[in-house]
Amino acid sequence: MTLDRLVLWRHGETDYNATGRMQGHYDSALTETGWNQARFAVPVLSGFAPELVVCSDLRRARDTATVFTQATSVELRVDERLRETHFGKWQGLTAAEIAAEWPGALDAWRVDASLAPPDGETRIEVAERAAAVVADVDAECSGTVLLAAHGGLISALTGRLLDLPTDRWSLLGGIGNCHWTVFTRRPGGDGRWRLSSYNAGTTR
Repeated sequence: MTLDRLVLWRHGETDYNATGRMQGHYDSALTETGWNQARFAVPVLSGFAPELVVCSDLRRARDTATVFTQATSVELRVDERLRETHFGKWQGLTAAEIAAEWPGALDAWRVDASLAPPDGETRIEVAERAAAVVADVDAECSGTVLLAAHGGLISALTGRLLDLPTDRWSLLGGIGNCHWTVFTRRPGGDGRWRLSSYNAGTTR
């Protein structure tokens, strides 16, 4: 079997998002705004009629996904391969704090997917583990699958699924909290993914 559609959904706002800190593998919590963002997104996302939701094991993504699955009764699976980029020594820091300790490193990392934060992982590595999840659900499902994950992972996976050169991944913009990206396949086509929407979301 092969999927017709893949929806990548970023988690709602967290306490770290609200204070401008790098989260990575830190298990930050949704704010009340984040919970509301997830609730507002459910009516739109349910229109995609996913047969399965797979989420990162980090609480912010798992809680966001659970808002959807509790409202729709769609099956939920947890997969740690959908975790955000491991930011190593940058986790928990603001951009200003990183710039003070590692001058120029953050700007270089933002434009080069092959670079990793100190003791962290590259976006290429993130995309590869996320693509393995896509391959698994692609072999199992034939309709739509929703992946509830993280902004950095979604951007990297987008570049990977579109076969973009890695030096062009940085041209993809960021993903807003509780916004989503949609891939579709042309019926009878070559099986390649097409980008139908990027960083879409509700107005509330």
